[in-house]
Amino acid sequence: MSAEFAEARARVAEDGAVLRGMYGLMLLTREIDRVAGKADGHWHACEGEEAVVAACYYGLRRDDFVVPHYRGMLSAASARGADLRMLLAGLTGKATSHTRGRYRSDVCGPIEANVIGLYSGALGPPLSYAAGTALAAKLDGRDAVTVAVFGDGTSSRGDFHEALNLAAVLKLPVVYVCQNNQFAISTPSSHGVGARSMADRGAAYGIPGVAADGNDAIGLRAALETAMVRARHGEGPTLIEALTYRVAGHLAADPGAYRSADEVEAWRARDPVARLQRHLRECRMLSAEEEEALARATRERVDAAMAQALADPEPGSDVLGLDRVFAERAS
Repeated sequence: MSAEFAEARARVAEDGAVLRGMYGLMLLTREIDRVAGKADGHWHACEGEEAVVAACYYGLRRDDFVVPHYRGMLSAASARGADLRMLLAGLTGKATSHTRGRYRSDVCGPIEANVIGLYSGALGPPLSYAAGTALAAKLDGRDAVTVAVFGDGTSSRGDFHEALNLAAVLKLPVVYVCQNNQFAISTPSSHGVGARSMADRGAAYGIPGVAADGNDAIGLRAALETAMVRARHGEGPTLIEALTYRVAGHLAADPGAYRSADEVEAWRARDPVARLQRHLRECRMLSAEEEEALARATRERVDAAMAQALADPEPGSDVLGLDRVFAERAS
């Protein structure tokens, strides 16, 4: 453990405002899972991975960019200031969404919130988009940072290696976070990743590779903040492996028959939400009454947003134009 990381972890562990904010985002993520999974069997749930969402997306600067994993996309966009009702309307394909029903908000967040999505429909290209936003910040002389989050399966694509190599060579202000939930659909990471640890791959590009407990929101946040300081100071990218577990199936409709129930339950017992909750209680940063009120308010907020999204109108022929896709050429 480096001195910088140890100092960052101690600072995060004592910062009640940040911890309560991260805890609130974790609760929001779980509530979104609840309503979205009921509404759409294609929903990619984030249960068991909420610490990655909270650590990577909470409390960033307005000029920073995020390139989220699709598990946590709505939470990332919400943390960046996007309207929850509009995000859920995007999930249900309604005209009131950011995209006016043209594409799903759980894979493409609103660009106006500095959220980059899966525009090509593939998982690898966003890592190159992240290098692009980081390059733009460097060329503009800004100290904004891009945080790009991806899965263990994506780390075996060529896009991953190309993006990290470019970011390393140009010392771009980007933090790459592997949300290693140990499954690429149904393929265990042990069968699809040759490296002992995803973090080991950082050394190949001459950048720090950090192995972190992906269920420890405090430690992961400290690792992210340490990497972001390096990036803002012009020291280049960092690769962080956040080792966690996909408690849910690949999709809401996936029974997950390719793994044992005992394995799932063992990881469910390591629930990152309960882990941060215990810390908040032990440090008296969140009372039982405050905790109950936050949980109730979060559930009510999500239920209301989903009810409105489901009642919103379907898109009509007016959304078939080319605005937001092509710009008119000046005459």
